[in-house]
Amino acid sequence: SDAATGARQIRLLGLSGAYVQMLTEQVPNLRGIASLYGLNYIPGPWMESIQVSKGTSSVKNGYEALTGQINVEYKKPQTADLLTVNLFGSHLGRLEVNTDANFMLNDRLATGILVHYSNDLVSHDRNGDGFQDMPRTEQFNGMNRWYYKNERFISQTAVNVIYETRESGQDTHRAGENGSERYRIGITTKRGVLYTKNGYILNPETNRSVALILSGSVHDQQSVFGHTSYDADQYNAYASLLYEDEFSSRHRISAGVSFTYDRYEEKLDKASFEGNGYPFSRTETVPGAFLQYTFNLDDRLVVLAGLRGDYHNRYGFFITPRLHVKYDITSFLTARLSAGKGYRTVNELAENSFLLASSRQIAIDPQLNRFEGAWNYGASLSSVIPLAGKDLSVGLEWYYTDFVRQVVTDLENAHEVRFYNLEGRSYAQTVQAEASYPFFRGFTLTAAYRYTDTKTDYRGLLREKPLTGKYKARATASYRTPLGKWQFDMTASFNGPGRLPDPDRSVAKITDTWKTHYPAYALLNAQITRYFRNWSVYIGGENLTGYTQKNPIIGADDPWGRFFDASMIYAPIHGAKFYAGIRWTLPKKNL
Repeated sequence: SDAATGARQIRLLGLSGAYVQMLTEQVPNLRGIASLYGLNYIPGPWMESIQVSKGTSSVKNGYEALTGQINVEYKKPQTADLLTVNLFGSHLGRLEVNTDANFMLNDRLATGILVHYSNDLVSHDRNGDGFQDMPRTEQFNGMNRWYYKNERFISQTAVNVIYETRESGQDTHRAGENGSERYRIGITTKRGVLYTKNGYILNPETNRSVALILSGSVHDQQSVFGHTSYDADQYNAYASLLYEDEFSSRHRISAGVSFTYDRYEEKLDKASFEGNGYPFSRTETVPGAFLQYTFNLDDRLVVLAGLRGDYHNRYGFFITPRLHVKYDITSFLTARLSAGKGYRTVNELAENSFLLASSRQIAIDPQLNRFEGAWNYGASLSSVIPLAGKDLSVGLEWYYTDFVRQVVTDLENAHEVRFYNLEGRSYAQTVQAEASYPFFRGFTLTAAYRYTDTKTDYRGLLREKPLTGKYKARATASYRTPLGKWQFDMTASFNGPGRLPDPDRSVAKITDTWKTHYPAYALLNAQITRYFRNWSVYIGGENLTGYTQKNPIIGADDPWGRFFDASMIYAPIHGAKFYAGIRWTLPKKNL
């Protein structure tokens, strides 16, 4: 997360979360302007499950997955408990209330209501630089969903509304000590989402079916960073009609058409802005069609081949091919291969709005092509090896993302950020090894190591992508007592060093706090849970090692000066955090 907005981004295969396609219940969501905050809009207690696909994914959900796909399934009203309440609080002053209620109105119709409220009540300045370490965030989040099913027809509909405010910047008690104006950061977001999924089974024997998915969203974001204001609105509509048929146990096809509509309205008011097109609005429409074929040979060999064709009203016609192969070499060794292409439209300011919390001049190439494209290749081996009467799970994987078109975010000049199209190479390569073993009843240890090599051509010089660690190692230990009353979890993460954008070497005070590289560091999280019949209590801590980045905000003593920058964050800027919570559940079977 960064110090300005507190937005926590997912990083997958060495690239930011903007290159990951986000889905909720297999419907594209959290795109465009909402991509910076991603899972911040999905409360954890609402989740029934989460699926992560690395590399290329199915063409059924569109062309936007460049490095992977994340799908979140919410709790289902027809299967979830009647009532669940989760109360959470941390010693830093954060409070959360999460609740969901689910009702079967009859044997075919069910509805669910999910509510989330969170508030950071206290501001913190642990390092004493006069700036809040993390923003004070307040969020209201509500969802109502409906489920209907008869012999051949299934329908799911949901509406989700979000209101969130983020306040950060200089602490009110410290601002103005030297006679200057307080530097304030404020972000207000209003978001509404409506989707419906409807499926009809044409032939139960061959799983022949048709489905219609419709969704729409409105995202309104207003923000201020010191004297800079940035407002962004997005209106989205999505439709997809799918047909699936299983000719036999070995052959299956999926085909369909889709349509995506996006209307963007952005306005930037910043004195140090160099470029054309702001304030500006744009409309994007993308009709498309796809065909996907699956060959399954007794589950030992599975081949999935897909092809999409889409037409973008601004960037023309393009093809998206994707291929996945899974082969069981032996009963205990499985190999997987994948290759495919992905595309996306860049929203350079929305995805990098945290850079507005700096004195950098913004320069956007007036001929900027915002349509990115990349090939992704992947290979993996997984094995389950019998060892001492238990199964040792081992995995090894490699992924390579090769850009053919990209919008480069160039921070190499300490006084500006430039957006321009790639001229040269840009790639991201990751290698990961992991192992998991249940040493004794209830206790499992999982360890993983990942190496990342991500480089981009910056005006003729191929360099490591800044703020991207070279490696990461993680070990997770989990133990549950034989009767299931106690659960102990601990995770240790070792984050490797990385490169920082070039500092301004002409100013000594900046050079002292802004190095060319940042060091490796370790983090430790732990949680203990006590289970009772219908409720549980838990306590835990994050960043128990207390590691923090020193001097995270460059030029914090003069936020209106030309050296101010609050975006160079590579590690936590708050110390250890302790929390406690209680969960209470009323199962349906108790009625």
